[in-house]
This record gives sequence, structure tokens and C-alpha cells, in this order.
Amino acid sequence: MPQYQPWQMKKIYFLLPVILITACSPLKKYADTRSPWETEVQKLEQLDQQESYPDDAILFLGSSSIRLWKNIKEDMAPYTPIRRGYGGAHFTDLIHFTDRLSDPHKFQAIVLFVANDITGGDKDLEPKEVESLFKFFIKQVRAKHPITPVFYIQVTPTNSRWTVWDKIQEGNNLIKNYCQKHDNLYFIETAENYLGADGKPIADLFIQDQLHMKQAGYDIWKRVIKAELDKVLKK
Repeated sequence: MPQYQPWQMKKIYFLLPVILITACSPLKKYADTRSPWETEVQKLEQLDQQESYPDDAILFLGSSSIRLWKNIKEDMAPYTPIRRGYGGAHFTDLIHFTDRLSDPHKFQAIVLFVANDITGGDKDLEPKEVESLFKFFIKQVRAKHPITPVFYIQVTPTNSRWTVWDKIQEGNNLIKNYCQKHDNLYFIETAENYLGADGKPIADLFIQDQLHMKQAGYDIWKRVIKAELDKVLKK
């Protein structure tokens, strides 16, 4: 057992929390999730060189439902959206790109939708893991945008993932509770708008894969999201 001087022990005690945080960081735990999405993120970065936005734009981040929202500019007017979604995004990979997707822009709020961490597959996360990754994402955002409103869109109930809806909803509720306890975090509830009288997802709101939305589904988002933005941003 090595013998340390008192000043050395103080240094070790000081560094220990830093070492533990680094070792336990989701960035390290999910390091192998980054590379498959690098090309997609680079394409979004190229858009930053081609497009310009006002300082009061809304940054939309997340997975394919953001990426495929072709009418987002018209649907979100008079707000100006910056659409930076990539297909298949998970929290496990998004956390590697938070700064790269947000740093090039000025914005008055972030709207987030990530729906692929619980799908019914072998690599599904537990709801508590999803909540932890959401918290880490918020920590990343808060490092540079300490009071910017962040809106999280509830993961949508779909027929393609209906068998795990209970687990998806558990994750939704954990994030909702976290948002309710922290300033400038807002949970946008949407699920009830996608469920029919039988309590199951309305098939006509989705394309053939019963996962991605038709414009009729985006019309619901348009109405609900704008109403929540108005409540907060037009105070």
C-alpha cells in the first residue's frame, strides 16, 4: 500500500469525484453508439452552412418524426423552426451530438422528440435509463443555455410499438415528472390525440409502417405544440 503525503491525499480527494463522473458518464457508457450516426449529423451540419435563421427561432431536435416533418415551416408559423432531426435517433447517440446540433444557432427554445430507445427490440433501454439520458441531455443544454425553455414531446403511441406502450409510457411519465420539478422544462402531452375510442392508436394517422405520421398526424402536433409554445413564449 503506497504512503501518500497529506497534500497528495487532498489532491486525490479533490479529483475523485471528477474521475467518478467521467467514468460513469453516459458519453463513455454509450461510446459505441456515436459512429453509426456521424454521416447523418454531418449532413445536418452542412445545412448550417446553407441556411440562416433569426435569433428567435425554435430548434427542433430528435428522431425521424422531426426529420420527416416536411411542412414544419408552414405548420409552425409564425414561429421559425430549425429542423435538426435524424432518422433513428436514440438518446444514447443524441447526447454525443448535442453541442454540434445546437451551437451553430441562436434560438428562443428547444423542442425535442426522441422515440427509439424503447421499441420492443433486444437492445431496448429501461424507462429509468431513458429518464437518466434525458437528464444528461438537459445538463448538456444547460451548460450553455441555462434558462432557455426546453419542450419535450411525449413519445407517440403507435401500432408498430403497441406491445411495449406500457414501458414507453412509463418513460414518458418519468420525464414528465422531472420536467414538472424544474424551471423552464415543459412536457407536451400528445398521446390522447392519437388514441381512438377503442383505446388503441388510430391507424389513419400513420403511414403504412404504422410508426411515422401522415400529415393528419402532424396536424395534431402542429396544434398541440404551438399551443404549448404560446403559453410559455408569449407570456
